[in-house]
Amino acid sequence: MPGKLKIAVLYEPSDNVTPPERERRRRREKGAPVGGRKRERRAKLDRDEVLEAVRASGHDAFFHELKDEKSLLELARIEADLVFNLTEAYAGDDSKEAHVAAFLDLLALPYTGAGPQALFLAQDKALAKKVFTFHGIRTPNFASSYRGKVDHVDDLQFPMIVKPGSEDGSVGIDAGSVVKTVKEMMERIAIVHEHFDSPALIEEFIEGREIYVGVLGSDKPEALPPVELDLSKLPKGMPRIAGKEVKWEKGTAAYDVTRSAVAHDLPEELVRRIQETALAAYTALGLRDYGRIDLRVTPKGEIYVIEANPNPWLAPEAELAIAAAAAGRNYARLVGEIADRALSRYA
Repeated sequence: MPGKLKIAVLYEPSDNVTPPERERRRRREKGAPVGGRKRERRAKLDRDEVLEAVRASGHDAFFHELKDEKSLLELARIEADLVFNLTEAYAGDDSKEAHVAAFLDLLALPYTGAGPQALFLAQDKALAKKVFTFHGIRTPNFASSYRGKVDHVDDLQFPMIVKPGSEDGSVGIDAGSVVKTVKEMMERIAIVHEHFDSPALIEEFIEGREIYVGVLGSDKPEALPPVELDLSKLPKGMPRIAGKEVKWEKGTAAYDVTRSAVAHDLPEELVRRIQETALAAYTALGLRDYGRIDLRVTPKGEIYVIEANPNPWLAPEAELAIAAAAAGRNYARLVGEIADRALSRYA
């Protein structure tokens, strides 16, 4: 990055980078925790890690908390060369994540990460899958259903997985999400409608390895080494998915036996295809600066894109940081590079 810059680290108090103090609005399941393993209380919050990393790059970094309308309007008067955008909601409503980016665009404020179009696309999982299909990117066959209206029906085969169509962080996904009969499928669709007031995404369940690929950049993005969430040690009979048992329920067998690490045993040719697929998905949705693509890789080496994550979890223990370290970037360098790549777009 050129010279010493003023960088505002923008965050929203109810978003996923802070410990849960109150439930986020929109379609959160009543009584469900906000976030999971990655959102546990710790001595240092994600935003603190980012702030320190930006300062380590030699820049003047400061927080701007997006807590109300007044703080939103104050963005118009903020003195910053760049906004490091960590928001995942506005006023506790995560459906308005893209609106924050759109507001920054209106103010002509340079900021890190995806723009509003990409955020909207990635949040609507069914629409994102249609985009993948158009671009020839393999994704599980699917349908979406909302209160009797069915959209985009492929010729689906059991087993299938049913989940909210617009949630992240495994919200609304647990062992019961994998269904094997029409009766189970209909019951699960009803649960999604009732608890989330959201279309249900119904897709064929892909048995295979859970692989995450971090991507950096915009015009010429770079795919980082694949990281695997090892689900092979889950209790017998539990479907191999990263549901709430894996991400939230600390102290359980499902939680304790699953960890993310660089996937070292993948053949070189398969790694190349995984990275190419991730780059294709990243580009198709218009992601920029940094992102994470979640895939399933079958025993036959078939690669399926499950979903894309713009502005993914950014902490030293996150999958993106794990992959960056494997590519020779420490955490401070990763954060600095994200800021650098964002600035280069506005040069």
